[in-house]
Amino acid sequence: MLKICVIGSSGHFRYALEGLDEECSITGIAPGVPEEDLSKLEKAISEMNIKPKKYNNWWEMLEKEKPDILVINTVFSLNGKILLEALERKIHAFVEKPIATTFEDLEKIRSVYQKVRNEVFFTAMFGIRYRPHFLTAKKLVSEGAVGEIRLVNTQKSYKLGQRPDFYKKRETYGGTIPWVGIHAIDWIHWITGKKFLSVYATHSRLHNSGHGELETTALCHFTLENEVFASLSIDYLRPQGAPTHDDDRMRIVGTRGIVEVINERVFLTDEKGHREVPLVEKGQIFEDFLREIRGQGKCMVTPEDSILTTEIALKARLSADTGQIVLI
Repeated sequence: MLKICVIGSSGHFRYALEGLDEECSITGIAPGVPEEDLSKLEKAISEMNIKPKKYNNWWEMLEKEKPDILVINTVFSLNGKILLEALERKIHAFVEKPIATTFEDLEKIRSVYQKVRNEVFFTAMFGIRYRPHFLTAKKLVSEGAVGEIRLVNTQKSYKLGQRPDFYKKRETYGGTIPWVGIHAIDWIHWITGKKFLSVYATHSRLHNSGHGELETTALCHFTLENEVFASLSIDYLRPQGAPTHDDDRMRIVGTRGIVEVINERVFLTDEKGHREVPLVEKGQIFEDFLREIRGQGKCMVTPEDSILTTEIALKARLSADTGQIVLI
């Protein structure tokens, strides 16, 4: 039986709940900071008839529960610090992205992971990879449907709504490029397999409905190896009347065709014309994570992926802050 503890309720903990099986047991939950609201987590696990012990202090929970797996999704600036603690204790970690909001924390994670990589596994919550439309796009590109990739366009658009107070400060939020944009950075990395060379980015806090330092819009231009270019458009301006919370899009242009992901559908345009492509079956990231730590397979999102995409996101944020091209 794998013992699981959950820290925080501010991220995508539901990935873990959806991927639980009969060989898993959530034994403890705790806030990342004293003021963190755990009501969403408590309601979700109660509906599943799960009754873990609640702690006021996550450190005490680790000492007493000694979990095999730690689900980390608290105030974003703390996720990396708690991940470091998990790695040092050799606890497998399923951690919200970005896995760090500062270069300093990221380098510490990279260093510690190198020492324990044969004993412990972690992954960032890049669950969007496992949705049918992105798995289908990946499959098409891998099968050569677009030929040689030359250009990639991506979009992340969210409804803003009313966010918790920690979103209002860069120190605790980390920035919209690392929080929202990192998903699309992951798609670009995963689907193209190309090395990122540089980024030029811009972002703005205008019209953020009283959310302090939160950026509502951002644009990133990435140069990848072999003169492949990729763009990323990010906004929190999706109207409340929109049918979904998010609007994720991707366009992959190659020498033989174009693959487009839009409205959770996939289209291929090539010499045979333009057509919609049937979707492959969805995956589940926490199930994939469990297979890895049980030695039953390889998780599609690796620690190396998690570290690299975080580094690229932080460098894109640095570019937007400074107005300079930043090398990756």
